[in-house]
Amino acid sequence: MLLGGPFKVARDVLLIVRAEDRQEVEARLAPDCWGVKGLLRNLRIELWELRLGSLDP
Repeated sequence: MLLGGPFKVARDVLLIVRAEDRQEVEARLAPDCWGVKGLLRNLRIELWELRLGSLDP
């Protein structure tokens, strides 16, 4: 997980995950306690390309 947080005007959250594909994201989120308890569900998984800035430390 690189970044995450709730939207101000919705009950949704945005999670930014470094992964090779959709299956890797799903595998990483599957054991998460929020998902296991039904508090988090994936609505969409989209590929994203960072064009400005950097997520490197």
